[in-house]
Amino acid sequence: MKTLNSLVAAVVFMSFAGNSMAERYTIDSKHTFPSFEISHIGFSTQRGRFDLTNGIINLDAKNETGSIQITIDANSIDTGLPELEEKLRGAEFFNTAKFPTITFNSKKIKFGGDEPIAAEGSLTLLGTSKTVQLTIEHFNCGVHPISKRQVCGADASTQIKRSDFGMTALQPMIGNDVKIKIQVEAFLD
Repeated sequence: MKTLNSLVAAVVFMSFAGNSMAERYTIDSKHTFPSFEISHIGFSTQRGRFDLTNGIINLDAKNETGSIQITIDANSIDTGLPELEEKLRGAEFFNTAKFPTITFNSKKIKFGGDEPIAAEGSLTLLGTSKTVQLTIEHFNCGVHPISKRQVCGADASTQIKRSDFGMTALQPMIGNDVKIKIQVEAFLD
């Protein structure tokens, strides 16, 4: 009887373990660059990106669940113009002395088949958190040809109004609508 109870316990444990298929991925900061686009005085589109990003992505395709935790170093802003970057780090814009990070946290991932297609979460910028929806495109996983490790990559995008986060400097010359694009690669832990 003791052997039968042990066998039943093992089967129950394995059935629960089999339902938990979440895989944890660590963001590759060398291939993950959140970028932005904003109208510059109505003449052109100003673009920039952040060079330092880290985080964790958990995916469970079988149960269509997951979570995302991303932290962006706001000081790593890169526009190709050092004087503009210094202005953007200042109190009128990203105020990196007071708010050195930008974060996105999501526990709501929408799947289409076995792939994530959207993530709803909280974007925190300048100490203000707002719900945003990321559209996920070009999701692809496989074995990295160089490192031989399992990796997933995707492109994600959304649009926000910077004024919703208290960033109102130089409006309307500098646009209020900001397109955000994120290229991301993450390795299976």
